[in-house]
Amino acid sequence: MKDAPRHIEAAVNVGPSYINQQTNNFYDSQEKDDQCLRDLHITDPRDDKTRIQNTKGGLLKDSYSWVLNNGSFTKWRDSPQCQLLWIKGDPGKGKTMLLCGIIDKLKTQTTNLVSYFFCQGTDSRINNATAVLRGLIYLVVDQQRSLIPHVRKKYDQAGKRLFEDVNAWWALSEIFTNILQDPNLKSTFLIIDALDECVTDLSQLLDLIVEKSSESPRVKWVVSSRNWPNIEERLEITGQKVRLCLELNEKSIAAAVSIYIKHKVDQLTRLKKYDDKTRNDVQHHLLSNANDTFLWVALVCQELGELDPGETLGDLKRFPPGLDSLYERMMDQIRCSRSADRSRRILAVVSTVLRPITLKELLSLCDIPGCEQFHSDILGKCGSFLTISDGIIYFVHQSAKDFLLVEGKSELFQAGTGRQHHRVFSRSLMVLERVLQRDLYNLRDPGLCVKEIRPDQDRLSGVQYPCIYWVDHLIEAAKQHDNLVRADDLQDNGRVYRFLSKKFLYWLEALSLLRGMPEGVVAMTKLEILLEESNRSRLFDLVRDGRRFILSHGWAIGNAPLQAYASALIFSPRQSITRKLFEGEEVNWIVVKPVMPEDWDACQATLEGHGLGVQSVAFSPDGQRLASASYDETVKIWDATTGHCQATLKDHGTWVQSVTFSPNDHNVKIWDATTGHCQATLEGHKKEVQSVAFSPDGQRLASASNDETVKIWDATTGYCQATLEGHGHLVLSVAFSPDGQRLASALSDCTVKIWDATTGHCQATLKDHNTWVQSVAFSPDGQHLASASSDHNVKIWDATTGHCQATLKGHGGQVKSVAFSPNGQHLASASLDHTIKIWDATTRHCQATLEDHKEEVRLATLKGYCGQVKSVAFSPDGQRLVSASDYDTVKIWDVTTGHCRATLEGHGKEVQLVAFLPDGQRLASASRDWTVKIWDVTTGHCQETLGGRRAFNIIRFDRTGARLLTDASTFDLSVSSPSPQPASRPPHHLCQRQGYGISTNDVWITYQGRNLLWLPSDYRPATSAIAASTVALGCRSGRVLLFRFTGSAPR
Repeated sequence: MKDAPRHIEAAVNVGPSYINQQTNNFYDSQEKDDQCLRDLHITDPRDDKTRIQNTKGGLLKDSYSWVLNNGSFTKWRDSPQCQLLWIKGDPGKGKTMLLCGIIDKLKTQTTNLVSYFFCQGTDSRINNATAVLRGLIYLVVDQQRSLIPHVRKKYDQAGKRLFEDVNAWWALSEIFTNILQDPNLKSTFLIIDALDECVTDLSQLLDLIVEKSSESPRVKWVVSSRNWPNIEERLEITGQKVRLCLELNEKSIAAAVSIYIKHKVDQLTRLKKYDDKTRNDVQHHLLSNANDTFLWVALVCQELGELDPGETLGDLKRFPPGLDSLYERMMDQIRCSRSADRSRRILAVVSTVLRPITLKELLSLCDIPGCEQFHSDILGKCGSFLTISDGIIYFVHQSAKDFLLVEGKSELFQAGTGRQHHRVFSRSLMVLERVLQRDLYNLRDPGLCVKEIRPDQDRLSGVQYPCIYWVDHLIEAAKQHDNLVRADDLQDNGRVYRFLSKKFLYWLEALSLLRGMPEGVVAMTKLEILLEESNRSRLFDLVRDGRRFILSHGWAIGNAPLQAYASALIFSPRQSITRKLFEGEEVNWIVVKPVMPEDWDACQATLEGHGLGVQSVAFSPDGQRLASASYDETVKIWDATTGHCQATLKDHGTWVQSVTFSPNDHNVKIWDATTGHCQATLEGHKKEVQSVAFSPDGQRLASASNDETVKIWDATTGYCQATLEGHGHLVLSVAFSPDGQRLASALSDCTVKIWDATTGHCQATLKDHNTWVQSVAFSPDGQHLASASSDHNVKIWDATTGHCQATLKGHGGQVKSVAFSPNGQHLASASLDHTIKIWDATTRHCQATLEDHKEEVRLATLKGYCGQVKSVAFSPDGQRLVSASDYDTVKIWDVTTGHCRATLEGHGKEVQLVAFLPDGQRLASASRDWTVKIWDVTTGHCQETLGGRRAFNIIRFDRTGARLLTDASTFDLSVSSPSPQPASRPPHHLCQRQGYGISTNDVWITYQGRNLLWLPSDYRPATSAIAASTVALGCRSGRVLLFRFTGSAPR
C-alpha cells in the first residue's frame, strides 16, 4: 500500500493527457466524417425540395392531402408486404409536388428516416443513377451518423474519386446495400421523384429499386415517373409494389387542381385587385381548360401576373388548353416581342448546355451585349420556359425543354443543334482567352495546396462552365458539322491550336482552382481521339503532348495550382512541345536544375498507392481498368485512362500474388497463394498456386503451381479438365493465347514453354532469360508473347517462331508480372523494385510507373551487445556512450564501468543512428520507423518526435545545438517544446524546418518548412544531401539530381 500514493499521482498525471488524446481522436474522426460527407455531397435534396417548392409558388397542403387517404397509399403505408409505391402520370400532373407533400407528412408523423432525391433531366449533376445514390446515401447518413463507417470503409482508401469515377455506381451500390442491411438502421422511407428524368443508367437504377425493395421490410420506397413503358416493364417484376396512377384517380386529381386554381386566383386577385367578374371569369377559364394539369395552371397564372388587370379578360381566351399548345403560344409571344432574337439565343444556349448555368456563365456564352441585369431582364421574356433560383437558370419543367428541342427546333436551331454547340464552343474559347492568366488568384505561393485556397468568385465565376465543357461542345459540333470544325478549328494554327499553345498552362491552373483536373484529363483524351485521323498534324502532336503533360503532372497541379509553372515544366522532357512553348513561364528561383531526358519515355501516368511491392497486374477485357496485386495485402483497381485509383480490395490477410479479370462477367478473381482462397476454391494442386488465367471465352481457367504442373479447369463447374506435366521446375505464371488453343507457362529454370491447350503437348521451349521467368502474356493478336523475369528484364517473343524480338530494360528489381492491354498497344510489368511499368508495345518504351515507399537497412555489429548495434556515439566529455539497437531501443552506457545507465524506449522499429548534442545533455536517435527523437539524457524523457516518410541517413547537430541537420531537412530545435512528451506519441512538428529541405513524405522540396517543388515519383529520393541552397537527391532509379536555388525566398 505504500506505493498507492505514487500510483494515484501517476494516474492523476496521466488522466488529463489521456482525456486530451481521446478528445483529439474524437474530433479528428468527426472531421474525417465531415470531409467524407462533403465529398459525397453532390446536392442536398433538402435544398432541392425547397427550391422546387418555391419555384412552383409553394406547397399547397389541400392540393396533395387527398393522396394521404388514397387506398393505394394507405395499403403501401400500412402493409408489411407492400414495400414499393409507384406514382405515375403524364407531365404536369403534379407528381413532384405530390411527393413533396408525402415527404412532409412522413417526416411529421414518424421518427423514421426519410431520404429522398429529385431527378432533373436538364441538370447533368442530378440526372443520373449515380447521383441518385449519392443523394440518398447522403441524407440517410446525415440523419444517422452511426452508418457512416459503411461509406468511410471505401472512402478512406479512394477519397472523393470513389464517388465520381467510372465505377462510382458499383461502389455506391455496395455501400448502399451495406447500409440497408445494417441491423442498426432505423425504419426508413426512400423516395425518388421523376425516374423518367434519370437520363443516364436508368435501367441500373430500376434494377436496384426492384432488388432492394423486396429485401428489407424496414425500408419502404416511393417513386414517381411518367407513363413510360420501359419503366413499367422493369417495375412490374417486383410483386411487393402498389401502383397509383394519377389518370385513374381523375376525380381526386380534378379536385386537387380545382383547389390549386382557387388558391392561384385568390393570389392574382390580391395582386392585381380583380373585381368579382374578372375573378370569376379567370377561375372559370382555368377550370374549363386545365385538363387536371397543375403545370398548365401555374404557367397561365404566371402569364396573367404580367398583364394589366384591364387586359386580363381580353387575353384570357388566348391561353389554349394543353401544355404543347400553351408552349406554342408562349413562343408566339417571344416572336412578337422586341427582344425576340435575344430571347431565342438565350433559349438556344440554355437548351444546349450540359448542366444548368449561372447568369454570369450565360453572359459568357451568349454573344449578346449587355450587363448581368440586362440578361436577367431578357430572361424575364423567356419566363414561361425558364426560371432563376439563386442565380442559376433552370427550365420550369422537363416538358418545356422537350418542347423546345422538338417543336421549337427549327426556330431555335435553324442551322441544326451542331451549329449551336459550335457557337457555345467558340464563345467558351473566346472568354477563356480573355480571362485566363498566370496566378489568377495572386497566390504567389508555389506549394500552396488547393484545399487552402478560397475561391475568388469574381475571377472564375463566369468561366467555370466554359473551362470544363469546351471540348464536349467541340465534339458535339464535329458530329454534325465535321468539315466546318476541321476547317476552322482543328487546323494547324487554328482556334484550338492557338488556345492550347498560348493558354494551356493557365487552363490547367484554372482547372485546379475549380477542382476540375480529372475533367481536364478526360477532355484532352477526347480531343486526342477526335484528332486521331490527323496524326501528322502539328495540332495532333500538341494535343498528344498536352495529354501526356496533364497525365504526368495532373496530380501535382491538381493539388497545388502553381506547380504548373514549377514541377510540371522542370520535370518534362527537354523536347516536350508544351515545355518548349511555355519555357518563358518557368519559375526563376531555380539557378541549377537537373537535365531531363530528351523525349517522353511513353510513361503516360504514374499510379501510386500501394504500400509495398507490386506482384501482379492485369487489364480488364475492355482495357478501361487495370488491377494490381501487392505485397501490402491489397488489390487496387485503376482507371487506365485517368490513372485514378477506383477501388482498394483489402482483408486478404497475406500477400496477394496474382490477379486477373473474368472476360465474361467482369468480376475480379483474386487468389491467395498461401491459403488457396478465391471467389471459388479449386482444389487439386499439391503446392502453392502462383498464377491464374481465364481462357478468352471465360469457360476455362488455367492455374500454375509450385508443384511443377499447370491445371486447366472448367470455370463453371470447377472440374479439372487437364493437367500439363513435364515442366520439371516451378511454374510461376500461365497465359492463354487469344484463340484459346495455346497455353504459355513461365518456369523457374529461365525458360518459357508453349503448350497445345487441347492435347497437352509441349510445342516449344523459349530460352534467353538469365534467371527465373515470373510471368508470361500473349498479345491480343496471338502473334507475340511477353515474358517477365527475375533478371530485371521483359522480353517480347515471336509466338510462332520462338525468336526473341526485344528486351525491355528499366526495372531495378525482379519483374514479377506482365500483361498486354486488350488493344495490344500497351504492356504492363510489375517488379520487386516496387513499381509497375506500362510499355508501348510498338516502340517498346516505358509508359507508366506505379510506385510505393522503400526502406534501406544498414548493419553494423558491436561485440558484447545482446542484439545488433546500428550506431554508437560518445558524449562530448567522453564519459558516456550511446548505442542504437535493432531491439528498437537506445542505451546509454558508462564508459568507465561498462554499466548501462539508461534504456530509452519509444521507437517502433530498430534504431539506426544516434548523436549527442554539443552540451551532452540531450541526444537524438533516428529509427527505421521514420522518426527522429530528441531525448533528455538525465531523465530519459523524450522531448520531441520528428516524423518522416523514410529512414534518416544522416543526423548531426550544429555547434550551438540549436539546429538538427539531417539528409532531409534542417530542424530548428530552439522552438521545440521543453516539456517531456510520451516517447510513443505520434510525430509532431513544433521544430521549425529551416532553409531548403525534403518533406516528411519525400514528395516535396521545401523552403522554411513550406512546400516548394513537387517531386514526381521517379525522382523521389532514397537519400539526399542539403548544403545551404543546394539540394542533391539520390533516387531509387539510380539518378542523381542536383538543384541550386536562389538565396532569396522563392516566389
